[in-house]
Amino acid sequence: MSDFTPLPPLVTDLLAEHKGDTLATATALLDVEQYRSVGEFPVEQGYIWTSLASVENGNPLFWDPELAQELAGGVIAPPSMISVWFRPHSWAPGREQEALPLQVHFDLKALFQLPEAIMTDNTIIFHEPVRLGDVLSTFQRLISISEVKTTKLGTGRFWVIEVVYENQHGDLVGIESYTGFGYKREA
Repeated sequence: MSDFTPLPPLVTDLLAEHKGDTLATATALLDVEQYRSVGEFPVEQGYIWTSLASVENGNPLFWDPELAQELAGGVIAPPSMISVWFRPHSWAPGREQEALPLQVHFDLKALFQLPEAIMTDNTIIFHEPVRLGDVLSTFQRLISISEVKTTKLGTGRFWVIEVVYENQHGDLVGIESYTGFGYKREA
């Protein structure tokens, strides 16, 4: 599996338990909380303004603190930024290996030896607003995995992964759902 990210101990243990049956291993991972982590930095105004400026979003809710106080009880981050707070920096002190977003996706590619993959769908359900100073935590879980399918891209499997986001108080702030297709191109 040299061209793939190394499988974590949870997956290698399940693979051994299921005698190398990759589908049984993946099925055993359904609804299992994986990769819980805490954001590397608190939600801050500079990231919010930079993100808004990059798409020319002039919504006064995000620019006018008095209006934000009136409408939302204080400054909030745009809901669409929820994953920004977990995009790993390319370098961080003490980090020994590259941090990858959506690690469950890369684990599945490695488990099934599928060198290519695309995301075919992304849905976000928002809950409590994300506020300045919040320190978010997240975890990933595999929701479903398909039988082998062949598409115009190649042969592989579809999977659905959820990323759950909570604030420092344990309040749910959002759930992202990704549908991916890992595949091998036809020769």
